[in-house]
Amino acid sequence: MQLNWSSWQEFRAVQQELVLPTGAAAHIPVTIRYIDSGEAKFGTILLMHGIPTWGYLYHAVIPILVQAGYRVLAPDFLGHGWSDRRDRFDRSFQDQARMIVALLAAIGLEQVDVVGHDTGGAVALILAIEHPEVVNRLIITNSVCYDRFDDDMLDFGHPLRWKTRSIVDLVEALEASLAAGLSNKSRLTPDFRAGIIAPWSDEEGKLSLLRNASALNANQTMALVDRHNTITAPTLILWGMDDPWQKSEDGMQLASEIPGAIFQGIEDASHWVQQDTPKQFSKALLEFFASST
Repeated sequence: MQLNWSSWQEFRAVQQELVLPTGAAAHIPVTIRYIDSGEAKFGTILLMHGIPTWGYLYHAVIPILVQAGYRVLAPDFLGHGWSDRRDRFDRSFQDQARMIVALLAAIGLEQVDVVGHDTGGAVALILAIEHPEVVNRLIITNSVCYDRFDDDMLDFGHPLRWKTRSIVDLVEALEASLAAGLSNKSRLTPDFRAGIIAPWSDEEGKLSLLRNASALNANQTMALVDRHNTITAPTLILWGMDDPWQKSEDGMQLASEIPGAIFQGIEDASHWVQQDTPKQFSKALLEFFASST
């Protein structure tokens, strides 16, 4: 498979597609798009994005991990990116976790190294707590946890405020969010900006983003707190220290509650740490995997 994509369109073009049947992830069949690249010499890494991103968030990271000898799976969550975006199913963290478990089963993967960012971090915690058999090692990075949720994303979840507003307004708000979440402003490249925004830049995508945002619920993350100490997978909490939304204090607290977890900060990196400093992000993952075999 092609790596080092020159555009988000090339990245999208090499995504694979799989239909999960009724009951696997929703009450209807749903289509999941995902990247599946590399040979599993040292294992398989599952990369999970958050809101308002999709698998393309990891476009600069995937080639590094593949070249290091890993198979890499990077799906788009339900309602995100180019996976099913119909207004027909829930997008809760629990439902996303169900989708991931079903996807892994469908492609014959019994256990993976799990990396979760933003809301994908909440999904990763659910997997480690409720489906520990599929989690070999766990990496949580700039994750939604406890009751800290970004006000901008919560605002998108109010249909009465946003449903009648234009796509131009939505794009402007997303552009501001992308800029606020990068320490290295040169990394806000035209293609990164266009690629992250592309799924939301039509009426179907706009409504899907609003539905994704409406699924944000602190009850889902607070319900995990008294079970953080049941996680048995070796765990790294990896944090871009300049994050204006998901504060490093939350990551440190999370590390203190998961047995044996390690907290590692990445200086001069913000929320979109995979784009801010992809080489340092990848190096931290690979060093953790090497030390926890």
